[in-house]
Amino acid sequence: MGLFAKAKKNNDGWLAIAFGADGVVGAAVKRVVNAKPVVEWAAFYPDEKGEGGALERVKKEAHPARYQCASLLAAADYQLLSVDAPNVPPAELKTALGWRLKDMLDFPVAEATIDLLDIPPDANAPVRNRTLFAVAARNSVIAPRQLLFSEHKLKLDAIDIPDMAQRNISALLEPAGRGLAMLSFDADGGLLTVTFNAELYLSRRIDVRLPQLLDGDEDKQRQVHDKITLELQRSLDHFERQFHFIAVAKLVLAPTGAPGLHTYLAGNLYMPVEALDLDSVFDLSKAPALREAAQQARHFMALGAALRLDGGAP
Repeated sequence: MGLFAKAKKNNDGWLAIAFGADGVVGAAVKRVVNAKPVVEWAAFYPDEKGEGGALERVKKEAHPARYQCASLLAAADYQLLSVDAPNVPPAELKTALGWRLKDMLDFPVAEATIDLLDIPPDANAPVRNRTLFAVAARNSVIAPRQLLFSEHKLKLDAIDIPDMAQRNISALLEPAGRGLAMLSFDADGGLLTVTFNAELYLSRRIDVRLPQLLDGDEDKQRQVHDKITLELQRSLDHFERQFHFIAVAKLVLAPTGAPGLHTYLAGNLYMPVEALDLDSVFDLSKAPALREAAQQARHFMALGAALRLDGGAP
């Protein structure tokens, strides 16, 4: 199984499991026609019993046989690179892409699992150069993850990445005909994405971790806020030059539980900044604990991964 593996349609939605430094997060989401997606189940297991113990609890509590199952990679587990598409037949694309990536990866391409995502071009441009996101993960990361699920008799239908999990939530918030920027933070750092027509066009990492945002020292907070603002301005300016056909309507700040960041960004960026409450995106009636900002921050990526569309499309 590669990244973004295809899966059979299952009307009960997706169960997503993410492994973090402090424990394991799980979420199950079912999409509903003409209504908010329903969070069927969500849980966090501190790391006192290890990953295997957490998976056993998932089996008992989440009824995983009802869902397709995805596991989310951490930021250090993969690389996401924007590349020009090789001019080769579709059947040869991944092989040709591997040759193109061999000097761009920080590990040998022979040791990589590679998948790709299209970046749709300007439909009105006379010449449509094809650009791709290439996702590369070490086989030494993918194989143990598959084995872990197999050992605990959990069927793993897909392996996903945070960039696409965030894309899934961003796509639900896009104004018609406009792009949407979204910024989130966790223990791995900040993640800025821009989506348009439910497609991922930009993904940038920001070297600020959630614990830094939660630090109560005012001077440190000001420095961190300045750093984030500068990174956002640079990234969004670059995006506008590269994708001039996309007008970004606003920046949505994912839940952090950190005071002050939304106010600071709203006062220092040239576009509107909105703070996201996941209650506006999901039906949380079956998971009321997620109405707390800190719990929303903890479960954000797992919920996004569980929004995968039926059929396994990333």
